[in-house]
Amino acid sequence: MKIKIAPSILSADFSCLSAELKKVQAAGADLIHIDVMDGHFVPNITIGPLVVKYISKATKLPLDVHLMIENPAKYVLEFVNAGSDMITVHIETVSLKELATIAKVLKKRGVKLGISLNPATPIAKIKKALPLVDFVLVMSVNPGFSGQAFIRGALSKIRQLRAIFKKDIAVDGGINDITAKQVKNAGANVLAAGSYIFGAKNTKQAINSLRLENHGLPSDRQSHKPQGNGLPSDRQSQR
Repeated sequence: MKIKIAPSILSADFSCLSAELKKVQAAGADLIHIDVMDGHFVPNITIGPLVVKYISKATKLPLDVHLMIENPAKYVLEFVNAGSDMITVHIETVSLKELATIAKVLKKRGVKLGISLNPATPIAKIKKALPLVDFVLVMSVNPGFSGQAFIRGALSKIRQLRAIFKKDIAVDGGINDITAKQVKNAGANVLAAGSYIFGAKNTKQAINSLRLENHGLPSDRQSHKPQGNGLPSDRQSQR
Protein backbone atom coordinates (compact mmCIF):
# COMPACT_ATOMS: atom_id res chain seq x y z
CA MET A 1 0.00 0.00 0.00
CA LYS A 2 1.07 3.58 -0.59
CA ILE A 3 2.91 5.15 2.32
CA LYS A 4 1.30 8.47 3.27
CA ILE A 5 2.84 11.10 5.53
CA ALA A 6 0.57 13.31 7.65
CA PRO A 7 2.31 16.19 9.45
CA SER A 8 0.54 16.83 12.75
CA ILE A 9 0.01 20.56 13.25
CA LEU A 10 0.00 20.21 17.03
CA SER A 11 3.77 20.69 16.70
CA ALA A 12 3.59 23.55 14.20
CA ASP A 13 4.28 27.21 14.97
CA PHE A 14 0.78 28.68 15.21
CA SER A 15 2.09 32.24 14.92
CA CYS A 16 2.76 31.50 11.24
CA LEU A 17 0.56 28.49 10.61
CA SER A 18 -0.11 29.25 6.96
CA ALA A 19 3.62 29.26 6.26
CA GLU A 20 4.03 26.00 8.16
CA LEU A 21 1.29 24.40 6.05
CA LYS A 22 2.83 25.65 2.82
CA LYS A 23 6.19 24.29 3.92
CA VAL A 24 5.00 20.71 4.51
CA GLN A 25 2.87 20.75 1.37
CA ALA A 26 5.88 21.78 -0.72
CA ALA A 27 7.98 19.12 1.04
CA GLY A 28 5.71 16.31 -0.15
CA ALA A 29 3.20 15.71 2.67
CA ASP A 30 0.12 13.72 1.67
CA LEU A 31 -2.38 15.10 4.17
CA ILE A 32 -2.59 17.25 7.30
CA HIS A 33 -3.33 15.70 10.70
CA ILE A 34 -5.28 17.99 13.04
CA ASP A 35 -5.63 17.03 16.71
CA VAL A 36 -8.79 18.38 18.33
CA MET A 37 -8.77 18.05 22.13
CA ASP A 38 -11.43 19.08 24.63
CA GLY A 39 -9.66 18.92 28.00
CA HIS A 40 -12.01 16.10 29.09
CA PHE A 41 -11.25 13.00 27.03
CA VAL A 42 -7.60 14.06 27.00
CA PRO A 43 -5.78 16.42 29.41
CA ASN A 44 -5.26 19.24 26.93
CA ILE A 45 -7.25 21.77 24.91
CA THR A 46 -6.32 22.61 21.33
CA ILE A 47 -8.53 23.93 18.51
CA GLY A 48 -12.09 23.90 17.21
CA PRO A 49 -13.98 24.19 13.90
CA LEU A 50 -13.07 27.86 13.35
CA VAL A 51 -9.34 27.12 13.16
CA VAL A 52 -10.02 24.11 10.90
CA LYS A 53 -11.97 26.42 8.59
CA TYR A 54 -8.96 28.69 8.12
CA ILE A 55 -6.56 25.76 7.80
CA SER A 56 -8.74 24.48 4.95
CA LYS A 57 -8.16 27.78 3.15
CA ALA A 58 -4.41 27.65 3.67
CA THR A 59 -3.64 24.25 2.09
CA LYS A 60 -4.75 22.06 -0.77
CA LEU A 61 -3.92 18.92 1.21
CA PRO A 62 -6.74 16.78 2.65
CA LEU A 63 -7.48 17.43 6.31
CA ASP A 64 -7.67 14.49 8.71
CA VAL A 65 -9.38 15.87 11.80
CA HIS A 66 -8.73 13.66 14.82
CA LEU A 67 -11.50 14.22 17.37
CA MET A 68 -10.04 13.43 20.79
CA ILE A 69 -13.23 14.64 22.43
CA GLU A 70 -16.21 13.36 24.35
CA ASN A 71 -19.50 13.05 22.46
CA PRO A 72 -17.96 13.48 18.98
CA ALA A 73 -21.31 12.89 17.23
CA LYS A 74 -22.46 16.27 18.54
CA TYR A 75 -19.69 18.10 16.70
CA VAL A 76 -19.02 16.04 13.57
CA LEU A 77 -21.05 18.23 11.21
CA GLU A 78 -19.37 21.40 12.49
CA PHE A 79 -15.99 20.00 11.56
CA VAL A 80 -17.26 18.73 8.20
CA ASN A 81 -18.67 22.17 7.40
CA ALA A 82 -15.32 23.68 8.39
CA GLY A 83 -13.58 21.73 5.63
CA SER A 84 -12.60 18.34 7.04
CA ASP A 85 -11.95 15.64 4.44
CA MET A 86 -11.52 12.88 7.03
CA ILE A 87 -12.89 12.56 10.55
CA THR A 88 -11.38 10.25 13.17
CA VAL A 89 -13.27 9.41 16.35
CA HIS A 90 -12.18 7.28 19.29
CA ILE A 91 -13.74 3.92 20.07
CA GLU A 92 -13.56 4.92 23.73
CA THR A 93 -16.04 7.76 23.10
CA VAL A 94 -18.72 6.19 20.88
CA SER A 95 -21.04 3.21 20.88
CA LEU A 96 -21.36 1.04 17.79
CA LYS A 97 -24.79 2.57 17.16
CA GLU A 98 -23.41 6.10 17.37
CA LEU A 99 -20.56 5.18 15.05
CA ALA A 100 -23.01 3.79 12.49
CA THR A 101 -24.94 7.07 12.58
CA ILE A 102 -21.75 9.10 12.12
CA ALA A 103 -20.74 6.83 9.22
CA LYS A 104 -24.03 7.51 7.41
CA VAL A 105 -23.73 11.26 7.88
CA LEU A 106 -20.14 11.35 6.63
CA LYS A 107 -20.81 9.08 3.65
CA LYS A 108 -23.51 11.47 2.43
CA ARG A 109 -21.01 14.32 2.63
CA GLY A 110 -18.19 12.42 0.96
CA VAL A 111 -16.03 12.52 4.09
CA LYS A 112 -13.98 9.51 5.20
CA LEU A 113 -14.41 8.05 8.67
CA GLY A 114 -11.67 6.63 10.84
CA ILE A 115 -11.74 4.90 14.22
CA SER A 116 -8.91 5.31 16.71
CA LEU A 117 -7.92 3.43 19.84
CA ASN A 118 -5.71 4.41 22.75
CA PRO A 119 -2.65 2.37 23.84
CA ALA A 120 -4.60 0.67 26.64
CA THR A 121 -7.49 -0.35 24.36
CA PRO A 122 -7.25 -3.83 22.75
CA ILE A 123 -7.89 -4.49 19.07
CA ALA A 124 -10.89 -6.62 20.03
CA LYS A 125 -12.69 -3.42 21.05
CA ILE A 126 -12.83 -2.14 17.45
CA LYS A 127 -13.45 -5.36 15.51
CA LYS A 128 -17.19 -4.81 15.14
CA ALA A 129 -16.53 -1.22 14.04
CA LEU A 130 -14.22 -2.12 11.16
CA PRO A 131 -16.96 -2.59 8.50
CA LEU A 132 -18.14 0.98 9.20
CA VAL A 133 -14.84 2.81 8.74
CA ASP A 134 -12.46 3.78 5.96
CA PHE A 135 -9.30 3.63 8.09
CA VAL A 136 -8.01 2.91 11.58
CA LEU A 137 -5.70 5.12 13.65
CA VAL A 138 -3.54 3.31 16.20
CA MET A 139 -2.29 5.59 18.97
CA SER A 140 1.34 4.89 19.84
CA VAL A 141 1.39 7.43 22.69
CA ASN A 142 -1.19 8.37 25.28
CA PRO A 143 -3.09 11.21 23.59
CA GLY A 144 -2.85 14.76 24.85
CA PHE A 145 0.59 16.18 24.11
CA SER A 146 3.15 16.12 21.31
CA GLY A 147 6.75 14.97 21.65
CA GLN A 148 6.05 11.78 23.65
CA ALA A 149 8.07 8.57 23.35
CA PHE A 150 6.76 5.78 21.13
CA ILE A 151 4.94 2.93 22.93
CA ARG A 152 6.21 -0.32 21.41
CA GLY A 153 3.01 -2.19 22.23
CA ALA A 154 1.47 -0.43 19.24
CA LEU A 155 3.46 -2.68 16.91
CA SER A 156 1.64 -5.85 17.91
CA LYS A 157 -1.68 -4.03 17.54
CA ILE A 158 -0.79 -2.96 14.02
CA ARG A 159 0.16 -6.55 13.11
CA GLN A 160 -3.10 -7.90 14.54
CA LEU A 161 -5.07 -5.25 12.71
CA ARG A 162 -3.35 -5.74 9.36
CA ALA A 163 -4.24 -9.43 9.47
CA ILE A 164 -7.96 -8.57 9.48
CA PHE A 165 -8.17 -5.09 7.93
CA LYS A 166 -7.15 -4.33 4.35
CA LYS A 167 -7.69 -0.55 4.27
CA ASP A 168 -5.44 2.24 5.53
CA ILE A 169 -3.85 1.83 8.95
CA ALA A 170 -2.51 5.04 10.45
CA VAL A 171 -0.28 5.45 13.48
CA ASP A 172 0.13 8.55 15.62
CA GLY A 173 2.70 9.28 18.32
CA GLY A 174 6.47 9.17 18.67
CA ILE A 175 7.07 8.72 14.94
CA ASN A 176 10.59 9.34 13.69
CA ASP A 177 12.90 7.71 11.12
CA ILE A 178 13.49 4.70 13.40
CA THR A 179 9.92 4.05 14.57
CA ALA A 180 8.59 4.75 11.08
CA LYS A 181 10.39 1.70 9.73
CA GLN A 182 9.02 -0.41 12.60
CA VAL A 183 5.38 0.60 12.10
CA LYS A 184 5.62 0.17 8.33
CA ASN A 185 7.07 -3.31 8.77
CA ALA A 186 4.17 -4.09 11.12
CA GLY A 187 1.64 -3.06 8.48
CA ALA A 188 0.88 0.65 8.92
CA ASN A 189 0.87 2.85 5.82
CA VAL A 190 -0.19 6.30 7.11
CA LEU A 191 2.24 8.00 9.48
CA ALA A 192 1.24 11.05 11.52
CA ALA A 193 4.28 12.92 12.83
CA GLY A 194 4.55 16.26 14.55
CA SER A 195 7.78 17.35 16.19
CA TYR A 196 9.92 15.17 13.91
CA ILE A 197 8.67 17.06 10.85
CA PHE A 198 8.03 20.57 12.16
CA GLY A 199 11.23 20.55 14.23
CA ALA A 200 13.40 19.46 11.32
CA LYS A 201 15.97 21.75 9.72
CA ASN A 202 15.14 20.14 6.36
CA THR A 203 11.41 19.41 6.14
CA LYS A 204 11.55 17.57 2.83
CA GLN A 205 14.29 15.28 4.08
CA ALA A 206 12.33 14.62 7.27
CA ILE A 207 9.25 13.58 5.29
CA ASN A 208 11.31 11.46 2.91
CA SER A 209 13.01 9.72 5.84
CA LEU A 210 9.59 8.58 7.07
CA ARG A 211 8.41 7.46 3.65
CA LEU A 212 11.56 5.72 2.42
CA GLU A 213 13.78 2.99 3.84
CA ASN A 214 17.27 3.86 5.16
CA HIS A 215 16.89 7.59 4.64
CA GLY A 216 17.57 9.11 8.03
CA LEU A 217 18.05 12.71 9.02
CA PRO A 218 21.46 14.20 9.75
CA SER A 219 22.38 14.67 13.38
CA ASP A 220 22.14 18.48 13.30
CA ARG A 221 18.35 18.68 13.20
CA GLN A 222 17.14 21.89 14.78
CA SER A 223 13.99 23.89 15.10
CA HIS A 224 13.08 26.04 12.12
CA LYS A 225 10.64 28.91 12.43
CA PRO A 226 9.14 30.04 9.13
CA GLN A 227 7.79 33.51 8.46
CA GLY A 228 4.48 34.77 7.14
CA ASN A 229 0.84 34.47 8.12
CA GLY A 230 -1.24 34.90 4.95
CA LEU A 231 -4.12 32.51 4.30
CA PRO A 232 -4.69 31.71 0.60
CA SER A 233 -8.19 30.69 -0.40
CA ASP A 234 -7.52 28.30 -3.31
CA ARG A 235 -7.60 24.99 -1.44
CA GLN A 236 -9.02 22.08 -3.42
CA SER A 237 -10.18 18.91 -1.71
CA GLN A 238 -8.01 15.87 -2.52
CA ARG A 239 -9.85 12.90 -1.14
